[in-house]
Amino acid sequence: MLDRNVSLAGKTVLVTGAAGFIGSNLAKRLLEDAAGVKVVGIDNLNDYYDVRLKEERLKELAGQEAFAFVRGDIADKATVDHLFQAYRPQIVVNLAAQAGVRYSISHPDAYVASNLVGFYNILEACRHSYDGGQAGVEHLVYASSSSVYGSNKKVPYSTDDKVDNPVSLYAATKKSNELMAHAYAKLYNIPSTGLRFFTVYGPAGRPDMAYFGFTDKLVRGETIKIFNYGHCQRDFTYIDDIVEGVVRVMQHAPERRNGEDGLPVPPYKVYNIGNNHPENLLDFVTILQEELLRAGVLPPDYDFEAHKELVPMQPGDVPVTYADTTPLEEDFGFKPATPLREGLRKFAEWYAGYLTNRE
Repeated sequence: MLDRNVSLAGKTVLVTGAAGFIGSNLAKRLLEDAAGVKVVGIDNLNDYYDVRLKEERLKELAGQEAFAFVRGDIADKATVDHLFQAYRPQIVVNLAAQAGVRYSISHPDAYVASNLVGFYNILEACRHSYDGGQAGVEHLVYASSSSVYGSNKKVPYSTDDKVDNPVSLYAATKKSNELMAHAYAKLYNIPSTGLRFFTVYGPAGRPDMAYFGFTDKLVRGETIKIFNYGHCQRDFTYIDDIVEGVVRVMQHAPERRNGEDGLPVPPYKVYNIGNNHPENLLDFVTILQEELLRAGVLPPDYDFEAHKELVPMQPGDVPVTYADTTPLEEDFGFKPATPLREGLRKFAEWYAGYLTNRE
């Protein structure tokens, strides 16, 4: 177990993508648990999915004195620079990104702007936070993705594996984030940790994710398409496990030290955060439908077989995601462990209320 070398108490934490699924849950957790913390959130509230869902997440945070929100885009350098000058964050968690594998095929510009230019702006702001002898940013934590593993045949996926063959632009931008962070860690001694998230799900999650999209379609009486004829496997990771992992990682920044040449050894780490238990997509759909029935989202006599279609793999998708979480366990004493049924039950119960409020 690593010792904590970053205290959250009394710190200013910048969370980018604060209206997003992970960002809003992280901000909420920090405000509840970290004494005297100030959370500064930024989000551009784009319309990639229903903005009302993002606004609902923000409502839970807006009334808190220790939370400040800036509506802005990290792809705009002036906005990011002003943010750092105004709030001087000591910890930065970069979760703002254009998400989604398939959307990157049809809308590549959005990924270059947010995931590459936006992350570059964050790195530059972290670099200049040390100007004039200031203490600056103590730890930069940023979101990577299991997508970087592409179609690697070896499972479970380890952070020691080569990840040089992305199968989508989204994956390529996330691998680029890791490379950029490494370069800035080396050049400017910025302690940074990348987190490869594995299929995050839960209440108030992203509507473009399979579990949410399937539910929407079933409610409307439409047919759901199950790709790769149901033979895909995903390491579904419940949102509370993701947030717990992020909070633990935030509190240990990779140590700054010099190598034998007298130059800084990059204070840089990458971890997987996944459930370490891939589920077959057909089993996942079965559990989802059972929990939707239990929550009253769908009627007891719903004919699921009439609303399912097995189809081939889509471009950019991979057949399996499976996280090796050994380093996370060894360094932070934590392993995501929420069972899929428990997580989907919480989602189904939330969706029942969401459906009522939407009507």
